[in-house]
Amino acid sequence: MRHPNGPGAQVVQSSSLGNSLILFIIKTDPSLHEPMYIFLSMLAVTDLGLSISTIPTTLGILLFNAREISLDACFAQLFFIHSLSYIESSMLLLMAFDRFIAISNPLRYASILTPPRIARMGLFFVLRSVALIFPLPFLLKRFQYCRANVLSHSYCLHQEVMKMACSDITVNSIYGLSIKLLMVGLDSLLIFLSYVMILKTVLSVTSHEERLRALNTCVSHLCAVLLFYIPEIGLSVIHRFGNSSSHFLQILLGYVYLLVPPLMNPVVYSMKSKHLRARIIRLFIK
Repeated sequence: MRHPNGPGAQVVQSSSLGNSLILFIIKTDPSLHEPMYIFLSMLAVTDLGLSISTIPTTLGILLFNAREISLDACFAQLFFIHSLSYIESSMLLLMAFDRFIAISNPLRYASILTPPRIARMGLFFVLRSVALIFPLPFLLKRFQYCRANVLSHSYCLHQEVMKMACSDITVNSIYGLSIKLLMVGLDSLLIFLSYVMILKTVLSVTSHEERLRALNTCVSHLCAVLLFYIPEIGLSVIHRFGNSSSHFLQILLGYVYLLVPPLMNPVVYSMKSKHLRARIIRLFIK
């Protein structure tokens, strides 16, 4: 298979550096070892994994003009990309749950979200994502590929690779749509319900300043949710139902979906978190 000339290598490098910096600061500062920052570090690890998954092909195109990739390497890359994408969706759900507990039950916040409990929840969602994505490479490997195998992006996605097969892709299409609804659809619904409960709790507070303070703690997470779900849902709809849509739009959404959230999440959280921002400033001043 062949890749197009791929943009985004600088974006991948920047997002890797940003997430590595967030992880370093949270690990080395004991005052940041609380549930909100533990969840943020889990999101940063996922974003870092997404960036690393795309580095071989994006840097290969940029540095060596290596525009070809074997089928096995393509299947391995799409496995990691889709697994980590669904893990990111799950991390955003856990962070919504974190905000709900922090606002609705602040006195028991630390006792409810203990590190062992956070670790168990994170492990469950990681195993869920890996287990559901694991069959995809084997389903794709059954096919014969006889069309023009030129990808739209500098990385492999299941929706695009399966359309290059000259076999019946009904099983792949149904399975891919099913796990998309089960993972992204269910996670986004639960995030929405979490914010309904958060708004209900905030509106019951009499003090206007307390309401604003509580809502302000959710701004970073809301930005991360929008950065992830809007291109994710848009790209899925275009790949499955938008055969007549602009090819440029498919390419643009593909890069936004995979490259923008890992790049922008560290920026958003650094700007909105006073403690994290102060720690970053101290680090660079030293």
